[in-house]
Amino acid sequence: MTILAPSLKATPLAIPYRWWALIALALAQFLVVLDASIVNIALPAIGSELRLGTHMLGWVITAYVLPFGGLLLLGGRLSDRFGHRRLFIAGVAGFSIASAAAGLAMSGEWLLTARALQGISAALLAPAALALLTKLFIDPQDRAKALGIWGAVAGIGSAAGVLLGGILTSSLGWSSVFYVNVPVGALIIATVPFLISKDSPSERAGLNMSGAAAVTAGITALVAALSGTERVGWTSPQTLTLAGLAFLLLSSFILLERRAANPLLPLTLFRNRSVTGGNLAMFLIGGATTALFFALSVYMQQVLRYDAMKAGLTQLPMAGALVAIAGAVPAVVKAYGTRRSLAASLLLLAAGLIWLSFAPSDAAFAIHLLGPSILIGVGLGGAFVSGTETAVHGVADDEAGLASGLVNTSQQIGGAIGMAVLTAISSARTNGLLEQAVAEPQALTSGFTAVFLGAAAFAILGAIVILAVVPGPQMRRI
Repeated sequence: MTILAPSLKATPLAIPYRWWALIALALAQFLVVLDASIVNIALPAIGSELRLGTHMLGWVITAYVLPFGGLLLLGGRLSDRFGHRRLFIAGVAGFSIASAAAGLAMSGEWLLTARALQGISAALLAPAALALLTKLFIDPQDRAKALGIWGAVAGIGSAAGVLLGGILTSSLGWSSVFYVNVPVGALIIATVPFLISKDSPSERAGLNMSGAAAVTAGITALVAALSGTERVGWTSPQTLTLAGLAFLLLSSFILLERRAANPLLPLTLFRNRSVTGGNLAMFLIGGATTALFFALSVYMQQVLRYDAMKAGLTQLPMAGALVAIAGAVPAVVKAYGTRRSLAASLLLLAAGLIWLSFAPSDAAFAIHLLGPSILIGVGLGGAFVSGTETAVHGVADDEAGLASGLVNTSQQIGGAIGMAVLTAISSARTNGLLEQAVAEPQALTSGFTAVFLGAAAFAILGAIVILAVVPGPQMRRI
């Protein structure tokens, strides 16, 4: 298959296997998204076998998130500079090897190192995969359909983590949540060279290493500061020091980029209001969804007393709604434009979250949770697809990897901030009620209600941002 630049017209004969290629790209994205959540269910078993305390178990998650979020911009730029297919295959290979190493871990240090290597590899493959998609599908209608599938897969990966983690851990042991990545990765590596031809590296793609070091260290410090707030508090020396360091590093990154001959992230990219608005929306979507899936999983297991398997199965209606609406989004966008579609999706997401906030401590799934879950799935499906398309709209071909990395970075950082802010509010609410001798189930439920309402506020703010920032006429059709 030949990858064509957006300025050329594609013909069916030129790219006959592009839909098969999309399956391979989407599978890789599925693994990246899945791995951020599937490990949660396995943490107790991991801690027991490797003798890890609560603090170290938290680092099993953080060791993956830190390099992933911190290196996404650099990964996107590297894929522009050295070729998207090449970096995609390298990222998948690294992710598969690191996953095997994690499954074989015999100590906490071994596992954390493997998780960090998974995060580094994910930062290479994720932006390269989305960049390949935008280059393969240059026809507006085909690209809309492809992004619909992409958004559905990303959403399913988020929702399926609890279900697959419970099944694998209970039946095959905790190592299986890592081993499952290996055969899928091998299949992707074996098929991609036959489905996607080599693309030409861009000599224009800058590799400003001082800027790369500054932004990577700055984002890492920011994520580390936010990830630790629930454990050490917002005003602890650790949080304040890391936050101050993040501010200094990110400020220096902006100064370096303004002066660099070949900037890592050309600030002129943000003159494109669709890119700016789309990334702000994805930042807020990440903040809402990361906290949502965490709170919903814990609410079902700690308050409603669902086991891991049942908690996972109850997320199937949400995943089903997400898949169904993602397939319909291209037609909606064609009729109403990306701007309106994204704003409406965010408002539907907010409505579902507000509805979910009314669930009591003795909720019945069919009565209190099914309806909100379906509405949330509809909102998420529309938001993922139209948000991604908005964030990469109008980007030059040699900056596709950069724009794709920026989308993923926005979502990851938004998730870290949303998780930190909303879980802190939830904990304060729950602890306050417990001190007033309120029963634990009711106190926990009230805390989770705060999370759901806070996530709804993120979604509403995202809709406002889109309507205020993204121009209407230029985004009428994709």
